[in-house]
Amino acid sequence: MLRIIELTNKNTIATKASGKLRKEDIEKIHPLIHAILDKGMKVRWYFEMENFTGWDLPGLWKDLKMDTAHAKDYEKIAMVGDKKWQEWIAQFMKPFTNAEIKYFNLDEKEDAKSWIESQ
Repeated sequence: MLRIIELTNKNTIATKASGKLRKEDIEKIHPLIHAILDKGMKVRWYFEMENFTGWDLPGLWKDLKMDTAHAKDYEKIAMVGDKKWQEWIAQFMKPFTNAEIKYFNLDEKEDAKSWIESQ
C-alpha cells in the first residue's frame, strides 16, 4: 500500500509504502507528478518504507514505466527505510534518473525531510 503522508511544499510528494505496492498504488502518484510538472517545476519525492516488502509484478512494471517516462523530471528522491535491499534499490535507481538520490535509515527520517526540502 502507498499512502500520501504530506505535501510539504509546491514540488514535493511525500509517501509511505508498506506491504506490497500494486499498480493502483503507483497510479495514485502520476497525477501528483503531472501537477508539479504543469507548474514548470521538477519533482522531489520523499519515499518512506516501513514494513515494505516490494512490488507485485504489475506494480513493478507500472513503477518502472513511470520512472523511465519521468527520469528527467525528478530533482531529488529521498529513500527512507530499514532494510539493506532498500538501500540497494536507491543505488540501483541512480543511473536511470538525473535526480539526486539519497538513502536514509528510518531513524533519520527527519533528516531526510529536511534534505528533500533544502536547496
